Amino acid sequence: MTTVVAVYTGQGLSERIAPIFREELPGCRLVNIIDDSLIAEVIQAGNVTTGVIRRLVQYYRHAEDIGADLILNTCSSVGEVADRVRPLFHIPIVKIDDEMARQATLNFERIGVLATLPTTLEPTRHLLQREAELQKRQVTVHDALAEGAYQALVSGQPDEHDRLIYEAAKSVAGKADALVLAQGSMVRMEKTLREETGLPVYASPRLGMMAVRAELERQGKYPC
Repeated sequence: MTTVVAVYTGQGLSERIAPIFREELPGCRLVNIIDDSLIAEVIQAGNVTTGVIRRLVQYYRHAEDIGADLILNTCSSVGEVADRVRPLFHIPIVKIDDEMARQATLNFERIGVLATLPTTLEPTRHLLQREAELQKRQVTVHDALAEGAYQALVSGQPDEHDRLIYEAAKSVAGKADALVLAQGSMVRMEKTLREETGLPVYASPRLGMMAVRAELERQGKYPC
């Protein structure tokens, strides 16, 4: 059976990914590796530490041992680590946010990036700018941090999480032609933000699953 191993640095997103995976990749096997100490360490340090990099590489090795046909990196804060270590592995590593960034930069020049963690803003901005360069397009990225929203979500206050994201979106909506949700956990606000701001809103989970399917098709491993 074609196997995808998803590596998570925090709790919560796997429950949202699972049903989308079943819709987009019926018949394939999804295995989750979750270590929420990773994002905790990134938040505390304010950057991706050597220890986080080392553990991520270990988890990618575990994915190979499990028999993965593809590794899915689900965390935008550590996405640049996945870029750097890809040559170490014989199976592809797909970043959940790559397709989101490609589509946003292909279609819009002024992009508002919403995040609930400051450690996600810079990697997402770099990702968007890199995609724009590949497409030979110029984009302007406007950041908006929903400060405290991540902490609200993990402490069981989803309504406060959503309110803070909405406030951040309002602060940047007038300068943007589209909004990008930098973290997969923010997908819960995709529809609301689209309706309230009138802007296209890009979230990574479904687009990421579509990218996984496309890569498996390229390998001849889908349909599963």
